[in-house]
Amino acid sequence: MGAILRVITGKLAPLFNVIASGMHPTYELTDAGDRYFDGLADKFSRSLYQAPRGELRLAMLDYLLPQMLHLKAQAVLDVGGGLGQLSGWLAARGHAVTMAEPSQDMLAHAKAWHAEQVAAGGWQAEQLSYLEAPLQTLQHQAPGPWPLITCHAVLEWLGNPEQALHTLATLLAPGGQLSLMVFNRDALRFSNVVKGNYQKALSDQLEGKGKRQRLTPISPVTHDEICQWVSDNGLRIESVAGIRIFQDYVRQPPEKMSDQEALLALEKQYCQLDPHWRLGRYLLYTVTKPEANV
Repeated sequence: MGAILRVITGKLAPLFNVIASGMHPTYELTDAGDRYFDGLADKFSRSLYQAPRGELRLAMLDYLLPQMLHLKAQAVLDVGGGLGQLSGWLAARGHAVTMAEPSQDMLAHAKAWHAEQVAAGGWQAEQLSYLEAPLQTLQHQAPGPWPLITCHAVLEWLGNPEQALHTLATLLAPGGQLSLMVFNRDALRFSNVVKGNYQKALSDQLEGKGKRQRLTPISPVTHDEICQWVSDNGLRIESVAGIRIFQDYVRQPPEKMSDQEALLALEKQYCQLDPHWRLGRYLLYTVTKPEANV
């Protein structure tokens, strides 16, 4: 993803309550039970994108999205756009993008990085517009209907991911495409077993609490849940792929460039093949809404 892989940095003061005994920062969920990332944009960038796993995730999206989507420079709603990588990727390919993100800090990072890319000739400034808004309000703030919606790594941070998918379905135009990426609960269980967290896996208590700086999602979902919710909303899964199907389980992270390239080649080769895609840390779907009956 070229420029998208560059580091997004900045100094942001975390907004947190302090536990007197240990001075550990804690974070509150919203009234809807969602986790936002105000005060954590730097950590989010450092943990997810300034690390091999983040680079591989972006490289896989760069590889998969042109295959899994019909991209025709159509207007896009990027829901929960975070630090702005995906919005930038789409803008660089000629799309007009509305990026919705509820966190002020994340949105500030995204705008600053996008401005740098505009100055460097990456795309035109008018291609991007912004909404500081959670997914739940988009039926009023960005009703569309949209020919293309992207919603990557969002549902797992919401208190009610099933309702969120219903909202996305209402925003999607007939014949439209939804690019949906979710944190895979089954892969999280497998990872816990590999790490020796046997009781945690046995009890199936895999969710994060959303109260500390740890980035374990509060609502990891399964493929079966996505299939059911998609069907319930009259949508259809066109394709699915696993992202990070091998990387999280290697005993020694590759250091040599040749080994890194080989690992990426393996991820590309098996990301859509059963059974490998099912243990991807993230599951990437192309979901469509049928054309309206004439």
